[in-house]
Amino acid sequence: MELNRRRKTPTVKIGNVLLGSDHPVVIQSMTDTPTADVEATLKQTIELIEAGSELVRWTINDDAAARAVPEIVRALRDKGYKTPIIGDFHFNGHTLLTKHPECAAAIDKYRINPGNVGKGERHDDNFAAIIKIAIANNKVVRIGVNWGSLDQELLTQMMDQNAKLKDPKDAREVTLDAMIESAIQSAHYAEKLGIKKDKIVISVKMSVLQDMVTVYSRLAKKCDYVLHLGLTEAGSDMQGIASSAAALGILLQQGIGDTIRVSLTPQPNIKRSREVEVCKAILQAMGLRYFRPSVTSCPGCGRTSSNYFQYLAKDINEHIERKMPDWKKEYPGVEKIKIAVMGCVVNGPGESRHSDVGISLPGSFEKPVAPVYVDGKESTTLKGDHIKEEFISILEKYIQQRFQ
Repeated sequence: MELNRRRKTPTVKIGNVLLGSDHPVVIQSMTDTPTADVEATLKQTIELIEAGSELVRWTINDDAAARAVPEIVRALRDKGYKTPIIGDFHFNGHTLLTKHPECAAAIDKYRINPGNVGKGERHDDNFAAIIKIAIANNKVVRIGVNWGSLDQELLTQMMDQNAKLKDPKDAREVTLDAMIESAIQSAHYAEKLGIKKDKIVISVKMSVLQDMVTVYSRLAKKCDYVLHLGLTEAGSDMQGIASSAAALGILLQQGIGDTIRVSLTPQPNIKRSREVEVCKAILQAMGLRYFRPSVTSCPGCGRTSSNYFQYLAKDINEHIERKMPDWKKEYPGVEKIKIAVMGCVVNGPGESRHSDVGISLPGSFEKPVAPVYVDGKESTTLKGDHIKEEFISILEKYIQQRFQ
């Protein structure tokens, strides 16, 4: 199945980053430090940026956080980081942005949740206050609908209307409809207040994979706003990674989505930037963007009596990680090369020939030699105790010659 062409959208400019169908899918992430803690938030923001996050979101939930924002932004810019910063507002965004104009000016985008800006008339008034501040500061807004904090007044109204139908929908279907209605209704209201379409991003996040895919697929057909994709709570570790990869993969394959975030539950001793690495891996696996040379490596089977291929694959990946900062500067395009580390004769030569540089290590009962392939042709044969060092040397020479 071929990757579908991107769904057509306007271009939204957030600081120095462009979102939309004419631009690559953008990676974003969010700190989990108290934003009022200037040092901790600055440190984690830099960690996320250096991992590859192109947008970073901060919680702005009280006066202390709002006061800290300009200071942290200044520190980031003084250190040379130009990554746009997003303010995440719930319940009191209208109050904080009004009370702290320096905060409103310092961040590049405001995240608004239409489900918790207020009830009744206060809902529209508070929402309008944020939009007017965004217009005055020439900022982008994300209208982020979450099923866990869906506008209950809207949902109740739609449930009541549904109950009167001759053939009513089930509650799940009405909830999905309400998610979409909340997002589009809010975006249209924002435009009515004067903000331009190229200043609006919308999202309809859910935590159940199939519901999330369904609601985004339907939303994509109903509007052309730039879309932020993600599961609300993906889960931890393997569950979160698998769920995010599946959900985002389905939508991105359809050409839906302009910026993505993987929301992983923090794990002890695991950096926050793990979610950025997962985003990069998803985009690269789909061929949408490239961040580092890819390594195809053997999964092992009964024919791979030696575990040497396992260590070699690990060593090559670690070598790439160490060298990428320099390679990116010296050899533009290096991130697209393909490397193969295979463990026996069944698929080894074939996979190696399909890579730019590949090695086929000997399996059970094979000769203790390892043919190396460069640009699809057998280049040399390695054997002995220094296969790793010799293969890395071949890889380095290949990169130097190809990208010099």
